[in-house]
Amino acid sequence: MNDMRLTERAVDTNQLKITARDVQVFYGDNHAIKDVTVDIQDKTVTAFIGPSGCGKSTFLRCLNRMNDTIDICRVEGKILLDDEDIYDKRVDPVQLRAKVGMVFQKPNPFPKSIYDNVAYGPKIHGLARSKTELDEIVETSLRRAALWDEVKDRLTAPGTGLSGGQQQRLCIARAVATSPEVLLMDEPCSALDPIATAQVEELIDDLRSRFSVVIVTHSMQQAARVSQKTAFFHLGNLVEFDDTTKIFTNPEDPRTESYITGRIG
Repeated sequence: MNDMRLTERAVDTNQLKITARDVQVFYGDNHAIKDVTVDIQDKTVTAFIGPSGCGKSTFLRCLNRMNDTIDICRVEGKILLDDEDIYDKRVDPVQLRAKVGMVFQKPNPFPKSIYDNVAYGPKIHGLARSKTELDEIVETSLRRAALWDEVKDRLTAPGTGLSGGQQQRLCIARAVATSPEVLLMDEPCSALDPIATAQVEELIDDLRSRFSVVIVTHSMQQAARVSQKTAFFHLGNLVEFDDTTKIFTNPEDPRTESYITGRIG
């Protein structure tokens, strides 16, 4: 047993997926993110928690350059994915987003069939050489999103006709269809009922065997349930980052403790 623990620890320290150093984000004159330095591990769920407007979603969007789409936004510092600078001018943001998938707060299936929602990414990135290969990718992605058994007989039906929880799992299937290495989730359960939330949380736990998962959540209980690492943001600063258990039971910074115990928020 001890040997196994040692092996797991060795893997943990070596398998860094994303390295961020001194990241600053400005919206015009507003300094939204200040000096964020963090290491995100592979095959791990990392939760970003903190009060509304603290910068957790803004930082998440730096990890696949979604902030590029906002004219007044400027990002400084370094963010490396597998030791490659994702803000290097030679990096194509479209290709980057195939590697770093994203699931948003509100389920946003395309106004297309269930099949076409999942097939969209593989088609534009040329990941399938034939209809058979595309069929396989669609089935595998829907299975990974724990949705295949519910939709396999109606793949031509519109994705928008699914329930909210199913739509969110369809969006997860769409995100994993390009075989990303990292999956970003921005409050993926906030629009869902408790049963759908439990299904997505169970799914997140399954997905970490294949991906590095980073989730922004307003629910501390959710962070405690699904993540192994937790980062606490406050007023644009990364206050504390550690094992989830330690953050919730023995935080080092008084601000973290105040947030966990409900005194700030």
